[in-house]
Amino acid sequence: MTTSPRTEEQTVACTVENRIAWVRFNRPEKRNAMSPALNRQMMRVLDELEFRDDVGVLVLTGEGTSWTAGMDLQEYFRETEVHGLGGTRKAQRESYGWWRRLRWYQKPTIAMINGWCFGGGYGPLFACDLAFAADEAKFGLSEINWGILPGGGASKVAAELLNFRRAMYHAMLGENIDGKTAAEWGLVNESLPLADLKTRVTAVAEALLKKNPVALKATKDAVRRVREMTYDNAEDFLVRAQEAANSYDDEGRKEGLRQFLDEKTYKPGLGAYDLSKQKSV
Repeated sequence: MTTSPRTEEQTVACTVENRIAWVRFNRPEKRNAMSPALNRQMMRVLDELEFRDDVGVLVLTGEGTSWTAGMDLQEYFRETEVHGLGGTRKAQRESYGWWRRLRWYQKPTIAMINGWCFGGGYGPLFACDLAFAADEAKFGLSEINWGILPGGGASKVAAELLNFRRAMYHAMLGENIDGKTAAEWGLVNESLPLADLKTRVTAVAEALLKKNPVALKATKDAVRRVREMTYDNAEDFLVRAQEAANSYDDEGRKEGLRQFLDEKTYKPGLGAYDLSKQKSV
């Protein structure tokens, strides 16, 4: 039995349920390896979802038994390199472009690592705000095993999320680790059995949906920015960031204070205020 090749549009699947967008790498026959076609389509999907009113959280996962095995060695490397430096740079722009877009996305993002996560997959893994993995998932920087360094940001991700010795071991040995080890090392927030993974991610997404979306965007951007700042620079930046957020959505701050101080209907340390009472979000 033969099957026709996937169209570019079919390389990414997406469904929206209860304000959660489930975006899926959709090349299971290739372990969801990222091809130029998939990279182009992913950017279109991100564009289409970013400001939709019926989307509050984006979850990135994979069809089949893999999250993504990284870059498609045939289509991303060999077939683009025949076009010289121009072909290589074009492929890089298409992949790095949507990873960068995801890092600064308007909505909260969650990586749900259901299977293999290798090499180039570390780009979108780091781009997502939160990450949850199946115990059975496999993580690896396998580039060293076929003669290159972990590029495309992968080495940066390892250095950002792991301590020095673990980053060196991970990149230099090319050995795989499972989801439990990935959580222990800090590549993901949590690891749990595959059968429980979607339930846990859904619960986290639903908790995020209860937060003020303007404050969430400001918070996730702030955490990424201040990592590279001195304490004094970060302190100043955060004062300005809070002022900017208030200028855009001061009603949210006022409503939260009102419900806490006047109504005494919630406690900030135990949950979020009731968004439905806010005049504008």
